[in-house]
Amino acid sequence: MDTLSYKTVSANKTTVQKEWILVDAQDEVLGRLASKVAMILRGKKKASFTPHVDCGDNVIVINASKVKLTGDKMTEKKYVSHSGYPGGQKITTPAKLLEKKPIAIIEKAVKGMLPGNRLGRQLFKNLYVYEGSEHGQDAQKPKKVDLNSIK
Repeated sequence: MDTLSYKTVSANKTTVQKEWILVDAQDEVLGRLASKVAMILRGKKKASFTPHVDCGDNVIVINASKVKLTGDKMTEKKYVSHSGYPGGQKITTPAKLLEKKPIAIIEKAVKGMLPGNRLGRQLFKNLYVYEGSEHGQDAQKPKKVDLNSIK
């Protein structure tokens, strides 16, 4: 047959091209930042996207302590956790969480936007969040990305 045929190419671990992306969270809105970071981690903008494969990039988020929330979410939003014991419910607000552990607020937001299965847990390991502007991945030569350029 001398016809033109197209084949669907499915990515796998060996064919995936992973990059290192640097994102600055200073003065960014938390939800918008988290959705774009989750999309990069998942690899949704790549031509070789395959839903069941980790084909996303590694993402480094700096200045986590300088992220913003709109409206009254800083005091009104609540994060609820439970230890499993009677009376073990803990409620905290983003304001308290930013004081205590600023990287946790970005990690919680991004983790909630990833799939809730083995693939989601594997993708979450590709996220590196730092409180300040210094990060430990200089050897990987990450590319700085402006989140406003991602649609």
